[in-house]
Amino acid sequence: MDGAEGRKLQASALRHLPQMAGLLELPEALSLAAQVSRPALAGALRKVLSDIRAELRDGAGQVPAPASLIARAAAMLQADGAPRLVRVINATGIVLHTNLGRAPLAAEAIAAAAAAAAGYCNLEFDLATGARGSRTANIEPWLRQLTGAEAALAVNNNAAAVLLALSALAGPGLHGQPGEAPGEAPGDVIVSRGELVEIGGGFRIPDIIQQGGARLVEVGTTNKTHLADYAAAITPRTRVLLKVHQSNFRITGFTAIVALPDLAKLAREKGLMLVHDLGSGAVTDLSAPGHDAEPTVQQSIAAGADLVAFSGDKLFGGPQAGLIAGRAMAVDTLRRHPFLRAVRLDKLSLAALEATLRLHCTGASHRIPATRMLGQTRDVLQQRAERLAVLLGPHACLQPTTGHAGGGTMPGVPIPSVAIAVTAPDLPAETLAARLRAGHPPVVGRIADGLLLLDMLTVDDSDIETLAALVRACLPR
Repeated sequence: MDGAEGRKLQASALRHLPQMAGLLELPEALSLAAQVSRPALAGALRKVLSDIRAELRDGAGQVPAPASLIARAAAMLQADGAPRLVRVINATGIVLHTNLGRAPLAAEAIAAAAAAAAGYCNLEFDLATGARGSRTANIEPWLRQLTGAEAALAVNNNAAAVLLALSALAGPGLHGQPGEAPGEAPGDVIVSRGELVEIGGGFRIPDIIQQGGARLVEVGTTNKTHLADYAAAITPRTRVLLKVHQSNFRITGFTAIVALPDLAKLAREKGLMLVHDLGSGAVTDLSAPGHDAEPTVQQSIAAGADLVAFSGDKLFGGPQAGLIAGRAMAVDTLRRHPFLRAVRLDKLSLAALEATLRLHCTGASHRIPATRMLGQTRDVLQQRAERLAVLLGPHACLQPTTGHAGGGTMPGVPIPSVAIAVTAPDLPAETLAARLRAGHPPVVGRIADGLLLLDMLTVDDSDIETLAALVRACLPR
């Protein structure tokens, strides 16, 4: 067929496309319009017709029947009306996968959030006195009990916790600082150069200090910082010594850092505040053989930090939150700062947080999914992989692998795991991964060495049969 003849066929096909007005009067269209409205249906049909025209101009496809056009419009409307935030099966082997929502909640936390959402609750109401109450009063006793701190507070994430702490303790116009008047020049925050981290989403410690209204003072070098470096940088403008968890990286080799108790002693001698941005939220010992233990909040409090800020949805295993524990005087200064209202937690997060705190404080932390996943033995993972392999037959191959805690926690600490490598002739791993992401629910694995791996570290036993069915549906018939 020459070019001229092809163009004639395309033009003929385009002329035979049904008109919008006629499509909207068909019985199938009238029935659909009664459900979604005529304007919504017209918009979907307009998009379908545009797509068909583009296909015909490219020489692909034929003119569909009118009923087929309406069916495509109905599918488009259904997809547009579906929730965008959906549950996924995490088969990446990264327990606290930030892009997948970090820590899944315990059943108790889910139930507490649902109960709070179902009606009214005593969010800021004191049932004993009938007067207005504190929003975080229900969680503060649990936080004090768990961490050993004098006082505690909760905001909407750890970045907000650090920003609030620096704004209140070192920002201009200090609140609660004797001799300081509103409009006072910003105070200095001293940080080791080896702790000026950037984590996911472009969150940078220097930016947080600046946004808090304070002035950054860097000390030491990237790999070595000594106590004398901090001491030499202290001036009358200094307000805070800030220690930052290095989060998602480690500096090894010729290194030196200042221990928290030594920084606490210096802060006391100079009348300064010591703030520890711990980030990870570890409240139990998660040390792995051959690796340094993840520092815990309790250790930071015992070492003398005035304030410790950490995440609620990382190793703590709860909802997104920024948790603050420390000396009563320091926490009270934060509590009086006007910025607190802008970063407060909502009732659903507070309910889930209280339930998670109860589990930690009553010796039931094994019921928290993140804690349970991180504590799995390789034998348990092997059994789970074997069960999935039986369901997948020749398309599955067991493969030893390593998972990770994720979320910027326990960097460089591999977790022994077992994965299923899914293979199919003439089906690239990328294609199979894309098909699984389009499933209901979507499945997210990882590709390594040209193979799609489904890591059992982050797959729940209750999802094995569903996962097997989703994989089989993606394989060639």
